[in-house]
Order: sequence, then structure tokens, then C-alpha cells
Amino acid sequence: MKIKEFKIGESFYTGSGKWICTDIGSRVIVAVKKGKLPPGPPYAVVEYVFDEYDMEGCIKNQKL
Repeated sequence: MKIKEFKIGESFYTGSGKWICTDIGSRVIVAVKKGKLPPGPPYAVVEYVFDEYDMEGCIKNQKL
């Protein structure tokens, strides 16, 4: 995926599962792993940063 394809609050997938985008920077996105999330946002869980190389492995819809 390209950075312009990410939207805050929308889901995307990687090889490790489903993620929710929580922030978009100029060259990175920040996301939380979908699972048992507390009510939010803001979510009281660890957020992960995806750089331009990580985004190459992201897909919008899960394709099996």
C-alpha cells in the first residue's frame, strides 16, 4: 500500500494479522494490532510505526 491509501480508523492487513491505522505522518503510519482493544480511541495499547518499507507488505483487504 502507499501512504495515501491509509485512513485513520480503517483496517489493513499484514502477514501478522489485522491492524487499525491510528495516525498518518509524512513518511510513516502508526497502527494498533486488532484484537481485544479497550474502548477508544484513544487506545491504551502499544502503537507500532510502519515506515515506507513496512507499508509494501500491507494490503487493504484480506485476500486468501
